[in-house]
Amino acid sequence: MPPLPRRPYIVGLTGGIGSGKSAASEHFVRLGASVVDTDLIAHALTAPGGGAIEALRTAFGDAMIAADGRLDRTAMRALAFREPDARRRLEAILHPMIRAESARECLAATGPYVILAVPLLIEAGGYRERCDRICVVDCPEALQHERVRARSGLADAQVRAIIDAQATRTQRLAAADDVIDNAGTLASLQAQVEHLHESYLAAARAR
Repeated sequence: MPPLPRRPYIVGLTGGIGSGKSAASEHFVRLGASVVDTDLIAHALTAPGGGAIEALRTAFGDAMIAADGRLDRTAMRALAFREPDARRRLEAILHPMIRAESARECLAATGPYVILAVPLLIEAGGYRERCDRICVVDCPEALQHERVRARSGLADAQVRAIIDAQATRTQRLAAADDVIDNAGTLASLQAQVEHLHESYLAAARAR
């Protein structure tokens, strides 16, 4: 019987919407880390022909599937915020698929360690126990709100609803082993990522 694959050193990366997770994740990649991004997995599952499309069609009807066969994310977002039960049904379909695929990608990663980027790492089950460290990208809530509005064009009420549906800043910071302060410049964020990269390299080698 062949040996089981060795689990890599895994850092869970999270933060509220607009906190700068993507910028941090991109810099970890530039430095050589492997990144497994659950947002990208979710997009693949809900793309035309994606693994979740038929289950979503069965659960929510053709109205939630766009003409090209992908999930109509705008319509689904509106329904999920309007009807909590719809959000629970959506999560019951997507979350197990995302967890399974992210586990496969972590085992297949070839970098010295893995950044497991999970926006809902604090809220969703099945991730924290996989991680050797939890890294939170943090910024004041007012700055989150400003960034999301600027990039998405969503109304204030929609941005507020998204932020309110996530874990609070206090909850995320309480779960953090490491914090990246992204209230400042991109250069500042990248410098913090570089410092953590060296720490994670050393920890991965020592395991």
